[in-house]
Amino acid sequence: MTTYDDRASLTDLTATVERVRSSVEGVIEGKPEVVRLSLTVLLAEGHLLIEDVPGVGKTMLAKALARSIDCSVRRIQFTPDLLPSDITGVSIWDQQRRDFEFKPGAIFAQIVIGDEINRASPKTQSALLESMEERQVTIDGQTYELPSPFMVVATQNPVEMEGTYPLPEAQRDRFMARVSIGYPSADAEVQMLDVHGGVNPLDDLQPVAHAHEIVKLVEAVRGVHVAETVRRYAVDLVAATRTHPDLRLGASPRATLHLLRAAKASAALGGREYALPDDVQALAVAVLAHRLLPTAQAQLNRRSAEQVVQEILQNTPVPAAPQQQSGFGLGRGTAAFGQQPPRRL
Repeated sequence: MTTYDDRASLTDLTATVERVRSSVEGVIEGKPEVVRLSLTVLLAEGHLLIEDVPGVGKTMLAKALARSIDCSVRRIQFTPDLLPSDITGVSIWDQQRRDFEFKPGAIFAQIVIGDEINRASPKTQSALLESMEERQVTIDGQTYELPSPFMVVATQNPVEMEGTYPLPEAQRDRFMARVSIGYPSADAEVQMLDVHGGVNPLDDLQPVAHAHEIVKLVEAVRGVHVAETVRRYAVDLVAATRTHPDLRLGASPRATLHLLRAAKASAALGGREYALPDDVQALAVAVLAHRLLPTAQAQLNRRSAEQVVQEILQNTPVPAAPQQQSGFGLGRGTAAFGQQPPRRL
């Protein structure tokens, strides 16, 4: 298992994340929790689905995150006439070489922004499946590895459904988390008018971290310790979605893995070498809700998937405090749960 070399290295990595966070928050005012979740998904090697009404900054958030990191970025505007080869690439016959030459598509970037992903046909949407799960693309029998780090940030509008194709369950399940930005507060909107009224803040946004630093961050997140009871807690939460009477489709084992990875990234963002039940609780709604399908009766009762996850959080026992358990030590004198017992949301 990968571990931190020392506390100083963890501090250096935390400083890198802080620079990226400050850069993005300079563009997206008043939404620190949304920015934090975006960074959590990046460090957990996941993909982010931003779903909200028009004009709240979905694409702005994706662009700000991409431009804050010195890496390759490609933006794909999803439309009904977009073809799978526009995303993955295509082999073209070269007359001089008398052979096929592969022309990489937009997916061959470290951060891929998919704008209005539900406006493309299901055939085009499926072009992302292999790349999002296996970080590779297979064209004409040849497999091409994608660069590292690799993250897909997709946006979609949930209220304007004309000319759209809802993402199938398999596609939604590959997104680690879904986030809704929401409307800003009055003070944040006034500040937005001051900052965005005359210039586009993206024009002056400069990279504050390099791709190799993000790779180091990702490796550090892999080394975050997760105690057995915390892993069991995540499994219990996901298993509860599969038997809940208000759900006709629960979360998959991939959801459990994503929830654990996100919890480890959240711990690293907090400067900890170990994950807490609090990390799992804080991310459960964002990681699980978009994968769940409520029953027809639940929809009639206006029961959302988010409400069901909150109910499961309330009814699932939280692991006991560390002084009541054994086996949580990380070595080097660090308690795996810290000094305070986990709280219930």
